[in-house]
Amino acid sequence: MARLYGRQGDTVEQARANLIEALELFFEVADSSEIERRLKNEVFITRLEVSVG
Repeated sequence: MARLYGRQGDTVEQARANLIEALELFFEVADSSEIERRLKNEVFITRLEVSVG
């Protein structure tokens, strides 16, 4: 189980669950114009390498 540090969650699984919850809450309260304004068809996924030390 990968470990994440920060506000997203203590594990990848928890971060995923937190993201799902945040999106569900957004769609519950946002009006249709807000959703339309933020809705994008683009998806950006990348890998990166970070040097430590």
